[in-house]
Amino acid sequence: MKILAVNGSPRELGNTAQMLISVLDFCKERGADVEFFQAGGRAVQGCLACGFCTKKKGKCVTKDWINELYPKMKSADAILLGSPTYFADLTPEIKAVIDRCGYISRADGNSLSRKIGAGVCAVRRAGSIHVLDSIQHFFLINDMIVPGSTYWNMSVARDIGEFSLDDEGVSTMQRLAENIMWLLEMKSTNAK
Repeated sequence: MKILAVNGSPRELGNTAQMLISVLDFCKERGADVEFFQAGGRAVQGCLACGFCTKKKGKCVTKDWINELYPKMKSADAILLGSPTYFADLTPEIKAVIDRCGYISRADGNSLSRKIGAGVCAVRRAGSIHVLDSIQHFFLINDMIVPGSTYWNMSVARDIGEFSLDDEGVSTMQRLAENIMWLLEMKSTNAK
């Protein structure tokens, strides 16, 4: 059981990262192989709609970290995408992941199909639902399984470290991790 978390925040140890890490830590304690990928703050380009990925399956024409990330997504059983809320929307890095990895995966035999996908979002005040909706749309259009939690997968946290003070946010991430592991175990059991 491999779980990949992609941090779309440029703050490598900010609240979004801490949310993702809290889920990964729980899953790792239960035997999952986990990986954290730092996307935020790294230069990236949006999709060029050039069709290169349809000819070179699994590859994008643009030479940046998306070509490093996509094989990790393809080999993962569960994918977490995390973004802080920027003007009621997600970061450009996560949008690039959605657009480019979405096209690459479709050209590569719908390689994300039936993987587990969950989004998490840090928010100062409002806009988190839009961020989570955008991430969920990516999972759903790629035929992925989306677990829920006891509340939206968000934390009211602006300054670094505030996630740990958000008791409801912390418990929401805990339950999300439990649900991801439950799904992975069910998937593993039914695959036999």
